[in-house]
Amino acid sequence: MQKRTLGKSNLEVSALGLGCMGMSSAYGPAADKQEMIALIRTAVERGMTFFDTAEAYGPFVNEELVGEAIAPIRDQVVIATKFGFDIAPTGERRSALNSQPDHIKQVAEASLKRLKVEAIDLFYQHRVDPDVPIEDTAGAVKDLIQAGKVKHFGMSEAAAQTIRRAHAIQPVTAVQSEYSLWTRDPEAEVLPTLEELGIGFVPFSPLGAGFLTGKINEKTIFDASDFRNISPRFTPEARQANQAVVDLLGEIAAQKQATPAQIALAWLLAQKPWIVPIPGTTKRHRLEENIGATAIELSPDDLRAIERAASQITVQGARLPEAVLKMTGR
Repeated sequence: MQKRTLGKSNLEVSALGLGCMGMSSAYGPAADKQEMIALIRTAVERGMTFFDTAEAYGPFVNEELVGEAIAPIRDQVVIATKFGFDIAPTGERRSALNSQPDHIKQVAEASLKRLKVEAIDLFYQHRVDPDVPIEDTAGAVKDLIQAGKVKHFGMSEAAAQTIRRAHAIQPVTAVQSEYSLWTRDPEAEVLPTLEELGIGFVPFSPLGAGFLTGKINEKTIFDASDFRNISPRFTPEARQANQAVVDLLGEIAAQKQATPAQIALAWLLAQKPWIVPIPGTTKRHRLEENIGATAIELSPDDLRAIERAASQITVQGARLPEAVLKMTGR
């Protein structure tokens, strides 16, 4: 698989990474641990080197899963994890956010143990904490980098001005936010800021939480614990309205002898050379399908055609419940 460098950093990763959250949480019951370990190792065999987790996924169990999976192949992979929530050792969230410097350092120590690594390759602030100056957060990560416990600093769902302030204290290697053909918010301010500062971009949910694969319609029933049950964009009415996006992907896919998911990923890869999407999956055939997207070339004419068609579509429904959205774009 091709490699990409995240911004001006020296952090080189596969052009496509693997989001591991869904293996343990958010999309229904956790998948079988041994099967997921095998899936991660298969991804490495297929050229993937970039794996995304967080203490909040589970909580804790996703980091443990990734740590066990990569133990024999640690030197071949880049591991990203996250801090920023206030999670008790028992796994209960005590309050929404906590980016106090002392807490960040405690989280780093715990994540190092769960991941079975000597240093965290990329340590993201999961969400900006409005109660802690971003300079203090960046300074805490800078301390961890100087101590050799973290290699690179990242931010997730942060606003452009906050990224600038953090970057001035400790260079930010990558920013992670939701970005896809149906969630284009980062284009207005975040992407130009990242280009200016030389920061990489890691789109999560690049397949629209599965919707852009074309395998979900208004009649699809989700598991009771699946977050899509409370997402405004996944009401049956919104799904029916948003089918237009999938239809567009399907038209391009037919021309390219590809799948809608592959076109959605290829579109992201074509936006900038420093963009590295991290689609998640628990299925080997989906992993293979996603990897296939890296071989699809979208010409400037293709991209213009997609842009023209997409501009005629109004996506229905907020991408996240209001309470969760409030923690983004700070």
